[in-house]
Amino acid sequence: MSGLSILFAQLIELLTIQNIILLCAGSSLGIVFGALPGLTAAMGIAILTGLTYGIEPSSAIIVLMGIYVGAIYGGSISSILVGIPGTPAAAATVLDGHPLALRGEGKRALSFATIASFLGTLFGMICLTVFTPLLQRVALDFQSPEYFLLAVFGVLICGSLTSPDIPLKGWIAGFIGLAASCVGLEGMHCYERYTFGNVSLMAGLSFIPAMIGLFGLPSIISILSQAQEKKIIEVGKGRGESLLKMLRGHIRHIFRSGCIGTFIGTVPGVGEDIAAWMSYDVAKRISKHPEKFGTGCYEGVVAAEVANNAAIGGSLIPVLSLAIPGSAPAAVLLGALMLHGIRPGPMLSFEFPHFVYEMSAILLLAAFTTRIFGLLACQVAVLVLKIPFFIFMPMISVICIIGSYALEINIYHLYVMFTFGILGYFLFIMKYPPAPMVLGMILGPLADTNFRRTLFIYNGSLDPFFSRPIAFVVDLMILYTILSQFGLFSKCYLVIKSYSAKMKSKMAKRKKK
Repeated sequence: MSGLSILFAQLIELLTIQNIILLCAGSSLGIVFGALPGLTAAMGIAILTGLTYGIEPSSAIIVLMGIYVGAIYGGSISSILVGIPGTPAAAATVLDGHPLALRGEGKRALSFATIASFLGTLFGMICLTVFTPLLQRVALDFQSPEYFLLAVFGVLICGSLTSPDIPLKGWIAGFIGLAASCVGLEGMHCYERYTFGNVSLMAGLSFIPAMIGLFGLPSIISILSQAQEKKIIEVGKGRGESLLKMLRGHIRHIFRSGCIGTFIGTVPGVGEDIAAWMSYDVAKRISKHPEKFGTGCYEGVVAAEVANNAAIGGSLIPVLSLAIPGSAPAAVLLGALMLHGIRPGPMLSFEFPHFVYEMSAILLLAAFTTRIFGLLACQVAVLVLKIPFFIFMPMISVICIIGSYALEINIYHLYVMFTFGILGYFLFIMKYPPAPMVLGMILGPLADTNFRRTLFIYNGSLDPFFSRPIAFVVDLMILYTILSQFGLFSKCYLVIKSYSAKMKSKMAKRKKK
Protein backbone atom coordinates (compact mmCIF):
# COMPACT_ATOMS: atom_id res chain seq x y z
CA MET A 1 0.00 0.00 0.00
CA SER A 2 1.14 3.53 -0.74
CA GLY A 3 1.60 6.09 2.01
CA LEU A 4 -1.48 8.04 0.92
CA SER A 5 -3.71 4.96 1.02
CA ILE A 6 -2.37 4.00 4.47
CA LEU A 7 -3.02 7.54 5.71
CA PHE A 8 -6.56 7.41 4.32
CA ALA A 9 -7.16 4.00 5.94
CA GLN A 10 -5.93 5.28 9.32
CA LEU A 11 -8.12 8.34 8.95
CA ILE A 12 -11.22 6.20 8.33
CA GLU A 13 -10.33 3.96 11.27
CA LEU A 14 -10.06 6.96 13.60
CA LEU A 15 -13.45 8.37 12.61
CA THR A 16 -15.45 6.83 15.43
CA ILE A 17 -17.83 8.67 17.73
CA GLN A 18 -15.60 8.07 20.76
CA ASN A 19 -12.46 9.39 19.02
CA ILE A 20 -14.27 12.45 17.66
CA ILE A 21 -15.62 13.29 21.13
CA LEU A 22 -12.15 12.87 22.66
CA LEU A 23 -10.53 14.97 19.95
CA CYS A 24 -13.13 17.73 20.27
CA ALA A 25 -12.69 17.73 24.05
CA GLY A 26 -8.89 17.79 23.77
CA SER A 27 -8.89 20.57 21.15
CA SER A 28 -11.36 22.71 23.10
CA LEU A 29 -9.44 22.23 26.33
CA GLY A 30 -6.21 23.01 24.52
CA ILE A 31 -7.65 26.23 23.06
CA VAL A 32 -8.79 27.46 26.47
CA PHE A 33 -5.52 26.28 28.02
CA GLY A 34 -3.47 28.09 25.37
CA ALA A 35 -5.55 31.26 25.66
CA LEU A 36 -4.76 31.63 29.36
CA PRO A 37 -1.49 33.57 29.80
CA GLY A 38 1.18 31.54 31.53
CA LEU A 39 -0.26 28.11 30.73
CA THR A 40 1.80 26.55 27.95
CA ALA A 41 1.14 23.62 25.64
CA ALA A 42 3.90 21.64 27.37
CA MET A 43 2.25 22.20 30.73
CA GLY A 44 -1.15 21.13 29.39
CA ILE A 45 0.23 17.92 27.88
CA ALA A 46 2.17 17.17 31.07
CA ILE A 47 -0.88 17.57 33.29
CA LEU A 48 -3.19 15.55 31.05
CA THR A 49 -0.60 12.79 30.59
CA GLY A 50 -0.96 11.93 34.25
CA LEU A 51 -4.74 11.98 33.99
CA THR A 52 -4.75 9.76 30.87
CA TYR A 53 -2.55 7.11 32.49
CA GLY A 54 -4.34 3.76 32.41
CA ILE A 55 -6.64 4.39 29.43
CA GLU A 56 -6.14 3.04 25.90
CA PRO A 57 -2.94 4.43 24.27
CA SER A 58 -4.75 5.49 21.08
CA SER A 59 -7.38 7.41 23.06
CA ALA A 60 -4.71 9.07 25.22
CA ILE A 61 -2.69 10.14 22.17
CA ILE A 62 -5.81 11.62 20.52
CA VAL A 63 -6.52 13.74 23.60
CA LEU A 64 -2.89 14.87 23.97
CA MET A 65 -2.54 15.77 20.28
CA GLY A 66 -5.79 17.73 20.47
CA ILE A 67 -4.41 19.66 23.44
CA TYR A 68 -1.09 20.25 21.63
CA VAL A 69 -2.65 21.68 18.47
CA GLY A 70 -5.37 23.56 20.33
CA ALA A 71 -2.95 25.17 22.80
CA ILE A 72 -0.57 26.43 20.10
CA TYR A 73 -3.52 28.05 18.32
CA GLY A 74 -5.21 29.21 21.54
CA GLY A 75 -2.29 31.44 22.43
CA SER A 76 -3.29 33.75 19.59
CA ILE A 77 -6.64 34.55 21.25
CA SER A 78 -5.16 36.30 24.28
CA SER A 79 -2.39 37.76 22.10
CA ILE A 80 -4.96 39.51 19.93
CA LEU A 81 -7.63 40.38 22.53
CA VAL A 82 -5.51 41.06 25.61
CA GLY A 83 -2.08 41.85 24.20
CA ILE A 84 -0.54 39.14 26.42
CA PRO A 85 0.61 35.96 24.66
CA GLY A 86 -1.19 32.90 25.99
CA THR A 87 1.81 30.74 25.07
CA PRO A 88 5.41 31.65 24.11
CA ALA A 89 4.59 30.45 20.58
CA ALA A 90 2.08 33.31 20.22
CA ALA A 91 4.41 36.09 21.36
CA ALA A 92 5.09 37.26 17.79
CA THR A 93 1.33 37.41 17.10
CA VAL A 94 0.94 40.20 19.68
CA LEU A 95 2.93 42.68 17.56
CA ASP A 96 0.26 42.97 14.85
CA GLY A 97 -2.70 41.08 16.32
CA HIS A 98 -3.37 43.37 19.26
CA PRO A 99 -3.14 46.62 17.23
CA LEU A 100 -5.73 45.13 14.85
CA ALA A 101 -8.04 44.43 17.80
CA LEU A 102 -7.56 48.00 19.07
CA ARG A 103 -8.71 49.22 15.65
CA GLY A 104 -11.95 47.25 16.05
CA GLU A 105 -10.87 44.40 13.76
CA GLY A 106 -10.64 41.76 16.48
CA LYS A 107 -12.91 39.23 14.80
CA ARG A 108 -11.14 39.50 11.45
CA ALA A 109 -7.73 39.20 13.14
CA LEU A 110 -8.91 36.08 14.99
CA SER A 111 -10.30 34.72 11.72
CA PHE A 112 -6.91 35.22 10.06
CA ALA A 113 -5.15 33.55 13.01
CA THR A 114 -7.57 30.60 12.93
CA ILE A 115 -7.20 29.95 9.21
CA ALA A 116 -3.41 30.49 9.33
CA SER A 117 -3.13 28.01 12.21
CA PHE A 118 -5.23 25.49 10.29
CA LEU A 119 -3.10 25.80 7.14
CA GLY A 120 0.14 25.70 9.13
CA THR A 121 -0.92 22.49 10.88
CA LEU A 122 -1.85 20.95 7.50
CA PHE A 123 1.55 21.90 6.07
CA GLY A 124 3.35 20.35 9.04
CA MET A 125 1.21 17.22 8.76
CA ILE A 126 2.17 16.75 5.10
CA CYS A 127 5.87 17.14 5.95
CA LEU A 128 5.47 14.69 8.85
CA THR A 129 3.92 12.09 6.53
CA VAL A 130 6.53 12.51 3.79
CA PHE A 131 9.80 12.98 5.68
CA THR A 132 9.46 10.78 8.77
CA PRO A 133 9.67 7.44 6.86
CA LEU A 134 12.68 8.78 4.92
CA LEU A 135 14.47 9.85 8.09
CA GLN A 136 13.69 6.50 9.73
CA ARG A 137 15.53 4.72 6.90
CA VAL A 138 18.56 6.92 7.44
CA ALA A 139 18.29 6.40 11.20
CA LEU A 140 18.73 2.64 10.71
CA ASP A 141 22.39 3.39 9.89
CA PHE A 142 22.80 5.17 13.23
CA GLN A 143 24.65 3.29 15.95
CA SER A 144 25.65 4.11 19.52
CA PRO A 145 28.24 6.83 18.66
CA GLU A 146 25.76 8.71 16.47
CA TYR A 147 23.00 8.58 19.07
CA PHE A 148 25.28 9.93 21.79
CA LEU A 149 26.48 12.78 19.57
CA LEU A 150 22.92 13.59 18.46
CA ALA A 151 21.84 13.83 22.10
CA VAL A 152 24.71 16.23 22.88
CA PHE A 153 23.97 18.26 19.74
CA GLY A 154 20.29 18.51 20.67
CA VAL A 155 21.05 19.90 24.13
CA LEU A 156 23.65 22.35 22.78
CA ILE A 157 21.54 23.80 19.98
CA CYS A 158 18.47 23.99 22.19
CA GLY A 159 20.44 25.91 24.80
CA SER A 160 21.88 28.22 22.15
CA LEU A 161 18.54 29.19 20.61
CA THR A 162 16.27 29.35 23.67
CA SER A 163 18.44 31.26 26.13
CA PRO A 164 17.17 34.86 26.51
CA ASP A 165 20.64 36.39 26.94
CA ILE A 166 23.73 34.13 26.72
CA PRO A 167 23.91 30.57 25.32
CA LEU A 168 25.92 29.36 28.33
CA LYS A 169 22.79 29.58 30.48
CA GLY A 170 20.92 27.34 28.08
CA TRP A 171 23.79 24.84 28.06
CA ILE A 172 23.93 24.83 31.87
CA ALA A 173 20.18 24.17 32.04
CA GLY A 174 20.57 21.35 29.52
CA PHE A 175 23.36 19.67 31.47
CA ILE A 176 21.36 20.00 34.70
CA GLY A 177 18.68 17.99 32.91
CA LEU A 178 21.29 15.43 31.82
CA ALA A 179 22.49 15.11 35.42
CA ALA A 180 18.91 14.70 36.71
CA SER A 181 18.33 11.88 34.23
CA CYS A 182 21.21 9.90 35.81
CA VAL A 183 19.36 9.47 39.11
CA GLY A 184 18.22 5.89 39.74
CA LEU A 185 19.21 2.53 38.29
CA GLU A 186 21.37 2.96 35.19
CA GLY A 187 20.25 1.30 31.98
CA MET A 188 22.99 -1.27 31.33
CA HIS A 189 23.87 -2.95 34.63
CA CYS A 190 21.13 -1.61 36.95
CA TYR A 191 23.71 0.02 39.21
CA GLU A 192 22.38 2.59 41.68
CA ARG A 193 23.39 6.21 41.09
CA TYR A 194 22.63 9.25 43.28
CA THR A 195 19.90 7.45 45.21
CA PHE A 196 21.49 8.10 48.67
CA GLY A 197 19.80 4.98 49.99
CA ASN A 198 16.30 6.22 49.09
CA VAL A 199 14.21 3.43 47.60
CA SER A 200 11.91 5.86 45.75
CA LEU A 201 14.87 7.37 43.88
CA MET A 202 15.85 3.96 42.51
CA ALA A 203 13.15 4.36 39.84
CA GLY A 204 14.65 7.72 38.84
CA LEU A 205 13.06 11.14 38.80
CA SER A 206 9.65 10.71 37.22
CA PHE A 207 9.52 12.75 34.03
CA ILE A 208 5.91 13.96 33.98
CA PRO A 209 5.78 15.38 37.56
CA ALA A 210 9.13 17.05 36.90
CA MET A 211 7.74 18.69 33.75
CA ILE A 212 4.59 19.84 35.55
CA GLY A 213 6.79 21.41 38.21
CA LEU A 214 9.16 23.06 35.72
CA PHE A 215 6.45 24.56 33.51
CA GLY A 216 3.57 24.95 35.94
CA LEU A 217 4.71 26.32 39.28
CA PRO A 218 7.05 29.08 37.98
CA SER A 219 4.27 30.38 35.71
CA ILE A 220 1.72 30.34 38.53
CA ILE A 221 4.02 32.12 40.99
CA SER A 222 5.20 34.75 38.48
CA ILE A 223 1.66 35.55 37.29
CA LEU A 224 0.32 35.85 40.84
CA SER A 225 3.25 38.08 41.84
CA GLN A 226 2.74 40.47 38.90
CA ALA A 227 -0.99 41.08 39.48
CA GLN A 228 -1.21 42.65 36.02
CA GLU A 229 -4.47 44.33 35.04
CA LYS A 230 -5.94 42.92 31.84
CA LYS A 231 -7.68 45.08 29.27
CA ILE A 232 -9.82 42.66 27.28
CA ILE A 233 -11.32 43.59 23.93
CA GLU A 234 -14.50 41.81 22.89
CA VAL A 235 -14.47 39.70 19.73
CA GLY A 236 -17.28 41.75 18.25
CA LYS A 237 -19.37 41.17 15.14
CA GLY A 238 -16.87 42.34 12.55
CA ARG A 239 -16.26 40.68 9.23
CA GLY A 240 -14.37 37.36 9.21
CA GLU A 241 -12.25 35.91 6.46
CA SER A 242 -12.95 32.97 4.16
CA LEU A 243 -10.40 30.22 3.54
CA LEU A 244 -10.36 30.65 -0.24
CA LYS A 245 -9.98 34.43 -0.06
CA MET A 246 -7.08 34.11 2.36
CA LEU A 247 -5.41 31.49 0.15
CA ARG A 248 -5.65 33.80 -2.86
CA GLY A 249 -4.24 36.79 -1.02
CA HIS A 250 -1.50 35.21 1.09
CA ILE A 251 -0.45 31.97 -0.63
CA ARG A 252 3.22 33.04 -0.84
CA HIS A 253 3.36 34.02 2.83
CA ILE A 254 1.65 30.77 3.86
CA PHE A 255 4.05 28.56 1.90
CA ARG A 256 7.16 30.43 3.04
CA SER A 257 6.08 30.50 6.69
CA GLY A 258 5.12 26.81 6.53
CA CYS A 259 8.59 25.88 5.26
CA ILE A 260 10.31 27.99 7.94
CA GLY A 261 8.09 26.64 10.71
CA THR A 262 8.53 23.00 9.72
CA PHE A 263 12.31 23.34 9.37
CA ILE A 264 12.72 25.11 12.72
CA GLY A 265 10.42 22.54 14.31
CA THR A 266 12.77 19.71 13.32
CA VAL A 267 15.71 21.32 15.14
CA PRO A 268 15.95 19.56 18.54
CA GLY A 269 14.41 21.48 21.40
CA VAL A 270 13.93 24.82 19.62
CA GLY A 271 10.15 24.89 19.29
CA GLU A 272 7.23 26.88 17.98
CA ASP A 273 8.13 30.26 19.51
CA ILE A 274 11.47 30.48 17.66
CA ALA A 275 9.71 29.41 14.45
CA ALA A 276 7.14 32.19 14.81
CA TRP A 277 9.76 34.88 15.45
CA MET A 278 11.96 33.76 12.58
CA SER A 279 9.03 33.63 10.16
CA TYR A 280 7.85 37.07 11.30
CA ASP A 281 11.34 38.50 10.84
CA VAL A 282 11.67 37.05 7.32
CA ALA A 283 8.21 38.34 6.35
CA LYS A 284 9.13 41.83 7.55
CA ARG A 285 12.48 41.83 5.76
CA ILE A 286 11.10 40.88 2.34
CA SER A 287 7.90 42.92 2.58
CA LYS A 288 7.40 45.91 0.29
CA HIS A 289 6.04 47.84 3.29
CA PRO A 290 8.05 46.73 6.35
CA GLU A 291 7.03 49.90 8.19
CA LYS A 292 3.48 48.51 8.54
CA PHE A 293 4.65 45.57 10.64
CA GLY A 294 3.91 46.17 14.30
CA THR A 295 1.09 48.60 13.58
CA GLY A 296 -1.62 46.07 12.66
CA CYS A 297 -0.50 44.12 9.58
CA TYR A 298 -2.31 40.92 8.61
CA GLU A 299 0.84 39.54 6.97
CA GLY A 300 2.51 39.55 10.39
CA VAL A 301 -0.34 37.57 11.94
CA VAL A 302 -0.27 35.05 9.06
CA ALA A 303 3.53 34.64 9.20
CA ALA A 304 3.59 33.99 12.95
CA GLU A 305 0.56 31.69 13.14
CA VAL A 306 1.39 29.56 10.09
CA ALA A 307 4.95 29.02 11.32
CA ASN A 308 4.20 28.12 14.94
CA ASN A 309 1.54 25.59 13.90
CA ALA A 310 3.67 24.12 11.09
CA ALA A 311 6.37 23.57 13.72
CA ILE A 312 4.07 21.03 15.42
CA GLY A 313 4.42 18.58 12.54
CA GLY A 314 8.09 19.49 12.18
CA SER A 315 8.82 18.79 15.84
CA LEU A 316 7.18 15.36 15.58
CA ILE A 317 9.51 14.28 12.75
CA PRO A 318 12.61 13.80 14.97
CA VAL A 319 10.38 12.48 17.78
CA LEU A 320 9.05 9.57 15.72
CA SER A 321 12.20 8.85 13.70
CA LEU A 322 15.00 9.46 16.23
CA ALA A 323 13.21 9.73 19.61
CA ILE A 324 14.64 13.26 19.89
CA PRO A 325 12.00 15.95 20.54
CA GLY A 326 11.88 19.07 18.40
CA SER A 327 10.23 21.27 21.05
CA ALA A 328 9.30 21.36 24.72
CA PRO A 329 5.69 20.17 24.10
CA ALA A 330 7.05 17.44 21.82
CA ALA A 331 9.44 16.41 24.62
CA VAL A 332 6.53 15.95 27.02
CA LEU A 333 4.60 14.14 24.29
CA LEU A 334 7.58 11.81 23.81
CA GLY A 335 7.45 10.99 27.50
CA ALA A 336 3.71 10.35 27.20
CA LEU A 337 4.24 7.97 24.27
CA MET A 338 6.82 6.01 26.26
CA LEU A 339 4.48 5.97 29.23
CA HIS A 340 1.81 4.35 27.07
CA GLY A 341 4.16 1.66 25.75
CA ILE A 342 5.16 3.22 22.41
CA ARG A 343 8.90 3.55 21.76
CA PRO A 344 9.67 6.10 19.03
CA GLY A 345 12.87 5.71 17.03
CA PRO A 346 14.22 3.79 14.03
CA MET A 347 12.47 0.57 15.11
CA LEU A 348 9.05 2.23 15.37
CA SER A 349 8.18 1.26 11.79
CA PHE A 350 8.82 -2.40 12.68
CA GLU A 351 7.06 -2.47 16.05
CA PHE A 352 4.15 -0.21 14.99
CA PRO A 353 4.21 -0.18 11.15
CA HIS A 354 1.44 2.40 10.63
CA PHE A 355 1.97 4.58 13.69
CA VAL A 356 3.49 7.49 11.73
CA TYR A 357 0.42 7.60 9.49
CA GLU A 358 -1.83 7.30 12.52
CA MET A 359 -0.14 10.35 14.08
CA SER A 360 -0.51 12.22 10.78
CA ALA A 361 -4.20 11.33 10.66
CA ILE A 362 -4.68 12.51 14.26
CA LEU A 363 -2.85 15.75 13.44
CA LEU A 364 -5.10 16.25 10.41
CA LEU A 365 -8.26 15.70 12.45
CA ALA A 366 -6.93 17.98 15.20
CA ALA A 367 -6.39 20.71 12.59
CA PHE A 368 -10.03 20.46 11.49
CA THR A 369 -11.46 20.37 15.03
CA THR A 370 -9.33 23.36 16.03
CA ARG A 371 -10.55 25.19 12.91
CA ILE A 372 -14.18 24.42 13.75
CA PHE A 373 -13.98 25.19 17.46
CA GLY A 374 -11.57 28.11 17.03
CA LEU A 375 -13.97 31.00 16.64
CA LEU A 376 -16.60 29.25 18.79
CA ALA A 377 -14.10 28.98 21.62
CA CYS A 378 -13.15 32.65 21.35
CA GLN A 379 -16.32 33.73 23.14
CA VAL A 380 -15.73 31.14 25.89
CA ALA A 381 -12.06 32.06 26.16
CA VAL A 382 -12.97 35.73 26.60
CA LEU A 383 -15.20 34.79 29.56
CA VAL A 384 -12.44 32.65 31.09
CA LEU A 385 -9.91 35.43 30.57
CA LYS A 386 -12.09 37.70 32.70
CA ILE A 387 -11.58 35.46 35.74
CA PRO A 388 -9.08 37.22 38.06
CA PHE A 389 -5.69 35.56 38.16
CA PHE A 390 -5.72 35.30 41.97
CA ILE A 391 -8.79 33.03 41.65
CA PHE A 392 -7.85 31.09 38.54
CA MET A 393 -4.19 30.30 39.23
CA PRO A 394 -4.86 28.43 42.50
CA MET A 395 -7.31 26.28 40.52
CA ILE A 396 -4.52 25.48 38.04
CA SER A 397 -2.16 24.59 40.89
CA VAL A 398 -4.72 22.07 42.18
CA ILE A 399 -4.89 20.54 38.66
CA CYS A 400 -1.07 20.29 38.65
CA ILE A 401 -1.14 18.42 41.97
CA ILE A 402 -3.87 16.06 40.77
CA GLY A 403 -2.07 15.42 37.47
CA SER A 404 1.17 14.53 39.24
CA TYR A 405 -0.41 12.35 41.91
CA ALA A 406 -2.76 10.52 39.51
CA LEU A 407 0.16 9.22 37.43
CA GLU A 408 0.79 6.28 39.78
CA ILE A 409 -1.13 7.33 42.91
CA ASN A 410 2.21 7.99 44.58
CA ILE A 411 3.02 10.82 46.99
CA TYR A 412 6.66 10.66 45.82
CA HIS A 413 5.63 12.30 42.54
CA LEU A 414 4.38 15.35 44.45
CA TYR A 415 7.82 15.72 46.05
CA VAL A 416 9.38 15.57 42.59
CA MET A 417 6.92 18.14 41.22
CA PHE A 418 7.46 20.65 44.03
CA THR A 419 11.26 20.18 43.96
CA PHE A 420 11.43 20.87 40.23
CA GLY A 421 8.90 23.67 40.62
CA ILE A 422 11.13 25.48 43.12
CA LEU A 423 14.21 24.79 40.96
CA GLY A 424 12.32 26.00 37.86
CA TYR A 425 11.28 29.22 39.60
CA PHE A 426 14.87 30.11 40.54
CA LEU A 427 15.98 29.27 37.00
CA PHE A 428 13.15 31.50 35.70
CA ILE A 429 14.30 34.40 37.89
CA MET A 430 17.89 34.01 36.66
CA LYS A 431 16.67 33.69 33.03
CA TYR A 432 17.71 30.08 32.50
CA PRO A 433 15.40 28.52 29.88
CA PRO A 434 13.48 25.39 30.94
CA ALA A 435 13.39 23.80 27.46
CA PRO A 436 17.06 22.62 27.46
CA MET A 437 16.54 21.09 30.90
CA VAL A 438 13.49 19.20 29.61
CA LEU A 439 15.49 18.02 26.62
CA GLY A 440 18.36 16.99 28.88
CA MET A 441 16.07 14.81 30.99
CA ILE A 442 14.64 13.21 27.84
CA LEU A 443 17.97 12.63 26.11
CA GLY A 444 19.99 11.77 29.23
CA PRO A 445 19.36 8.01 29.18
CA LEU A 446 20.00 7.97 25.41
CA ALA A 447 23.34 9.77 25.77
CA ASP A 448 24.46 7.82 28.85
CA THR A 449 23.64 4.34 27.57
CA ASN A 450 25.03 4.86 24.07
CA PHE A 451 28.25 6.48 25.30
CA ARG A 452 29.03 3.58 27.61
CA ARG A 453 27.91 1.02 25.05
CA THR A 454 30.33 2.52 22.50
CA LEU A 455 33.21 2.35 24.97
CA PHE A 456 32.34 -1.25 25.80
CA ILE A 457 32.12 -2.37 22.15
CA TYR A 458 35.31 -0.60 21.05
CA ASN A 459 37.39 -1.44 24.17
CA GLY A 460 37.42 2.08 25.58
CA SER A 461 38.47 3.76 22.31
CA LEU A 462 37.05 7.19 21.41
CA ASP A 463 37.81 6.74 17.70
CA PRO A 464 34.21 5.79 16.70
CA PHE A 465 33.00 9.23 17.79
CA PHE A 466 35.22 10.81 15.11
CA SER A 467 36.02 8.15 12.48
CA ARG A 468 32.50 7.10 11.46
CA PRO A 469 31.12 9.26 8.59
CA ILE A 470 27.76 10.20 10.17
CA ALA A 471 29.41 10.76 13.57
CA PHE A 472 31.99 13.05 11.95
CA VAL A 473 29.21 15.16 10.37
CA VAL A 474 27.50 15.52 13.76
CA ASP A 475 30.89 16.43 15.30
CA LEU A 476 31.19 19.29 12.80
CA MET A 477 27.66 20.44 13.66
CA ILE A 478 28.50 20.45 17.38
CA LEU A 479 31.75 22.34 16.75
CA TYR A 480 29.97 24.91 14.60
CA THR A 481 27.25 25.38 17.26
CA ILE A 482 29.83 26.05 19.98
CA LEU A 483 32.14 28.31 17.96
CA SER A 484 29.32 30.33 16.41
CA GLN A 485 27.99 31.31 19.84
CA PHE A 486 31.32 32.94 20.69
CA GLY A 487 31.30 34.97 17.50
CA LEU A 488 34.43 33.33 16.10
CA PHE A 489 32.97 32.92 12.62
CA SER A 490 31.80 36.54 12.46
CA LYS A 491 35.21 37.72 13.68
CA CYS A 492 36.96 35.59 11.05
CA TYR A 493 34.62 37.02 8.43
CA LEU A 494 35.43 40.59 9.48
CA VAL A 495 39.17 39.85 9.43
CA ILE A 496 38.95 38.31 5.95
CA LYS A 497 36.78 41.21 4.74
CA SER A 498 39.20 43.85 6.05
CA TYR A 499 42.18 41.97 4.60
CA SER A 500 40.41 41.75 1.24
CA ALA A 501 39.66 45.48 1.30
CA LYS A 502 43.32 46.27 2.03
CA MET A 503 44.48 44.06 -0.82
CA LYS A 504 42.02 45.75 -3.21
CA SER A 505 43.23 49.21 -2.19
CA LYS A 506 46.86 48.16 -2.71
CA MET A 507 46.04 46.78 -6.14
CA ALA A 508 44.22 49.99 -7.03
CA LYS A 509 47.25 52.08 -5.99
CA ARG A 510 49.57 49.92 -8.08
CA LYS A 511 47.35 50.35 -11.14
CA LYS A 512 47.38 54.14 -10.70
CA LYS A 513 51.19 54.13 -10.56
